[in-house]
Amino acid sequence: MPLSIFGFQANWSPVLIGLLVFITILYFLITVKWRKDFKISEPLTKKEIAYFLTSIVLVYIVKGSPVDLMAHIMFSYHMVQMALLLLLIPPLLMKGIPWWVWKAVIQLPVVRKIFPILTKPLLSLIVFSGLFSLYHIPLILDYIKLDEVLHGTYTFILFISALFMWWSIVDIIKGEQGLHGLKKIGFIIGSAILITPACALIIFSGSANYVTYTDGEAWLKAMELCVPSSTLSGLSLSGPELFSNMSPEADQQLGGILMKIIQEIIYAVVLASIFFKWFKNEQETADEITQKALDDLKLQASYNK
Repeated sequence: MPLSIFGFQANWSPVLIGLLVFITILYFLITVKWRKDFKISEPLTKKEIAYFLTSIVLVYIVKGSPVDLMAHIMFSYHMVQMALLLLLIPPLLMKGIPWWVWKAVIQLPVVRKIFPILTKPLLSLIVFSGLFSLYHIPLILDYIKLDEVLHGTYTFILFISALFMWWSIVDIIKGEQGLHGLKKIGFIIGSAILITPACALIIFSGSANYVTYTDGEAWLKAMELCVPSSTLSGLSLSGPELFSNMSPEADQQLGGILMKIIQEIIYAVVLASIFFKWFKNEQETADEITQKALDDLKLQASYNK
């Protein structure tokens, strides 16, 4: 059955388009027109623009295009949506916003007090992994998906926790570095390990655990998150099986597998970037370190005389 039966609004989310266009205009006003109002600022770079626009386009794809609609129909699409929303978009968005904008935000009176706490590496890692795992407990996910406000609130909190988690990995503020290269590698490995149990339970549960993806009545109720109730009331639908030949069990297993694959690909790219940056830095400072060691030896030898 074609997705077009749900209408233009459900498929293409014009409200989100308007919101993202507004955010993009505001971004360029802040970083270009109003840049001189900041105490410290730098010209916007092409790389920052590319990162920001890519993140905006991805937000629309996962939350505004038919991908979002399919994420409410099939669990596998939901997991792909979660992987992109939490593991790919945050670092792109963070690198797209100039460091001096981040610095100004962080120095705001209220933010200045809580930001250093929420971005502590261990705490941010545990909070993000905990919220992600908690969200995918069947009873909790089914409950959240039946309430539009609760679903939107939890998704927003989960996204913010992802930003805090990525803060320990992505160096944003110029002149300030978070974790050392090797600690970043350990941090990413730890993140991959902490998310694995939730994915394993999804993949190896042996049955379809989510009522909102298997029970017709609960599924229709959950569909109200992205489809107007007036549209749904005019349709004769029994359940998600009308849109896929895949069994609910296979759909759930595929979702867990896709989540892990996307996670591993993103983390592998980030790990490679961190490793080569760290290796390059070590090579560049090798002569300086060697010379310092020789000077220390000479100084010690002169004292011994």
